[in-house]
Amino acid sequence: MCDGDNHNHGDRPRYSLKAFFSNWNSYDAGFFEKLRLALKNNWIKLRTMEGCCGNGGQPGC
Repeated sequence: MCDGDNHNHGDRPRYSLKAFFSNWNSYDAGFFEKLRLALKNNWIKLRTMEGCCGNGGQPGC
């Protein structure tokens, strides 16, 4: 859910709902795999207090 083109704090990507839905729809996996990745990637963002998990293109990033 990070949008590399929009920045809110220097070089940190910011949360983007558009990117979330784009990644969710374009990622080739079943619903539960997408849900697992979204939860995992959001946990990484919460744990590291960053705007992006580093797994660009996956659900939740």
